Amino acid sequence: MKPIILCLLLLLALGCKTPEARRPVSHKSGSFIMKSADRNIKLFNAEQAEIERIIKTQSDAVYIASENGFWYTYNQVAELDSIVPKFGDIVNYDYDIKDLSGELIYSKDDLGPQSYAMDQEELFSGLREGLKLMKVGETVTFLFPSQKAYGYYGDEDRIGTNVPLMCRVTVNSITKKQSN
Repeated sequence: MKPIILCLLLLLALGCKTPEARRPVSHKSGSFIMKSADRNIKLFNAEQAEIERIIKTQSDAVYIASENGFWYTYNQVAELDSIVPKFGDIVNYDYDIKDLSGELIYSKDDLGPQSYAMDQEELFSGLREGLKLMKVGETVTFLFPSQKAYGYYGDEDRIGTNVPLMCRVTVNSITKKQSN
């Protein structure tokens, strides 16, 4: 009987052991994320340098750095009109798209007049924020780094991966959102 009690006490003592954490089978170093971050920093710096070079070469234009990460200059200013589009307003505009070397990617004729319901439809982020700065009759040239344009994916047609863009935009009309 003593061996049975001894075995039970031994099992009880071993059964009360706290569980040990299991170690992972493999360990990820995070090097992919670090390499990706380094690549993006280099891309951003290269695009920034190219945009700054363009701004310096166009001494007749005064470029403004926006809070949203792009640059713009007014080609035609609407002095009298003070209405800028707000959420839900319909903006009718024309624009063309060039790369930073000035090569035309899409002309105004290719794209045609566009209508956009402010912040309610899909539009690349730079142009969406740029339209908010414009009044009827104004023409603005925007310089968008790739992350404010079509980014990594491009437009899957003529605009490739990580291509910074130059867009010349003219706002034709702003239709205020109807209040119910």
